[in-house]
Amino acid sequence: MGEQNLPQDAQEVGKTRKRVFLVGIGGATCSGKTTLAKHLRDILPDSVIIHQDDFAPPQELVPVHPIHQVQDWDAAPGAISWDRLVAFLKHVKKTGKIPPDHRSHDHLNEQKLVKVDDTVKKRWREVFEKIKKERAEGEEIVWGLVDGFLLYWHPEVIEQLDTRVFLRVPHDVLKKRRHERHGYHTAVQSDPEGTLWRDPPGYWEQIVYPAYVDAHRDVFENGDIDHGLPGDKVKGLVVLESLKMEMGEAVEKCCRLLESQVRLD
Repeated sequence: MGEQNLPQDAQEVGKTRKRVFLVGIGGATCSGKTTLAKHLRDILPDSVIIHQDDFAPPQELVPVHPIHQVQDWDAAPGAISWDRLVAFLKHVKKTGKIPPDHRSHDHLNEQKLVKVDDTVKKRWREVFEKIKKERAEGEEIVWGLVDGFLLYWHPEVIEQLDTRVFLRVPHDVLKKRRHERHGYHTAVQSDPEGTLWRDPPGYWEQIVYPAYVDAHRDVFENGDIDHGLPGDKVKGLVVLESLKMEMGEAVEKCCRLLESQVRLD
């Protein structure tokens, strides 16, 4: 829960007008979304990460795939409790606060360190601290970094996002990374810490990747998720071709985008 709590001075309502920026960081499983979000959290003052995975239904309620007869954590309609996620984002946008009963399982998942040059992070921290001070008298900026593998499927979720970023990674790289993972911690009704889910044999080929393609074919022109330009569904979507850049460059691109948007706001 530690990373989900906004800094105390960002939770004091009423002293100044709050401006909450919700920054969407989408992409397939194992595309680097959470890693990027954590680097941005280290840079942006008064920021918090909101993991879409935390809004998956309890394991007991996850639907079973009609053909393969295994639980399907990836098909968009049943993979996320959409009403709960939409209500949560609206609450954060209105109040600048994470509801006190929210629990995250991300800290239980395997964390791989992908370093970014400290000078890059220091330089951008100074930029955003300066912006914070410039607005200190009348407005307080709060950043919500929303990461998720189905972030651009539900129109009401898309509507809540002020900035929309997508990390595009080729199939073979995603498959290799997924197979190297030891599992995911998921919610269960009887245990607030959740339980560890491990992919059964063939899960990537039969469930994960087909669901990813199905959820994103209308995000890109001609349904081309590998090479297509963003279509009309997600306005202003910025696509980062992750294998063509280091994580530091991705951080730089996002920071430039966020600086531009906050200064124009």
